[in-house]
Amino acid sequence: MKNSFDIVIIGSGVVGSSIAYHLSESQTKNVLVIDKGFPLSGTSGSTQAWVWVHNKRPSSYAELSMFSAELYPFLERKIGDFEYKRTGGIAPFFSETDRSRALKLAEEQAKVGIDIEVLNRDELLAKEPALSPKIIGATYSKIDGNVNPFRLVELYIKAARKNNVQFTFYNPVLDIKKRNGMFEIITKKETYKAEKIVLAAGPWTKELGKLLNVDIPVDQVRGQIIVTEPLAPLLSNTIGGMRQADNGEVLIGYSKEEVGYDRRTTLDVIQETARMAIDYVPALAKANVVRCFSGIRVIPKDGLPILGELPSLKNAYLAVMHSGVTLSPLVGTVMSELLLDAEPSIDLHRYSLERFNK
Repeated sequence: MKNSFDIVIIGSGVVGSSIAYHLSESQTKNVLVIDKGFPLSGTSGSTQAWVWVHNKRPSSYAELSMFSAELYPFLERKIGDFEYKRTGGIAPFFSETDRSRALKLAEEQAKVGIDIEVLNRDELLAKEPALSPKIIGATYSKIDGNVNPFRLVELYIKAARKNNVQFTFYNPVLDIKKRNGMFEIITKKETYKAEKIVLAAGPWTKELGKLLNVDIPVDQVRGQIIVTEPLAPLLSNTIGGMRQADNGEVLIGYSKEEVGYDRRTTLDVIQETARMAIDYVPALAKANVVRCFSGIRVIPKDGLPILGELPSLKNAYLAVMHSGVTLSPLVGTVMSELLLDAEPSIDLHRYSLERFNK
């Protein structure tokens, strides 16, 4: 492996590997991807992997997510089967107050082209008979779904490698310096030089920013997930809080804890998650749990993605966000356009790091 590259991407998760793949389509740049661990050892390998759109706020963020979801079928034709399924998405509610909010959501999202139905109890149970009759309604959209994140990242990397992108794993970045217009990325194994760098390391992006004297305003938020034994077909849609995988396992979880980078599971949250699952789907009370795991979300302070060139450092770029799975195809596309000095397909101004300095 030579040590000088046009572009170095730090992070090989669903965001970093997408950027690498989309860059590689042009086959005009020498690209290296560096990861402190191995693919899927971070957030991308510890997720329910929803492609979730319909109830994201504000509407501009939902629209961004919709644009990305629409790219998934085309992406699958290009890189292979990663088990993308547009199942439809359901977000249940239990009160009339929530129904009023749901109607307002549907009205707002319609303005950006997202079609949401507000279902009553009978309409909901017709779509998902296993849901509890205590649920009085739900929002529903056809656009939501899920993927297999392991297959997705694997195929991104395979396709990028086919286009001559190089990868180095188990190789933490120790320091980054800029000298004579070039970045020096000092790692455990080697020192690399690059004209441009991209910070796409998920929960570790904030630490990388410190190496460049840049504050990246993100929080690490833990989510804990229960996985059941394989069950007979029970859920056909992706539900806000759970989904059923192809092998019959049901993945359940929606907890949010600001505990730093702590991937332990805790009995109290797992019990609370189990109660939520039974409230939604009473039949799950009889299901055996085969494992529990947790993942760390990286959530910018205002909840929206941070994308684009660092305002204070030319040729240094940032791609950090929650919902990396949902946004992966679009982020890979627009970041590669930026890195190739092309006009991005969408206006990224509102997602710049600079917004936090106003």
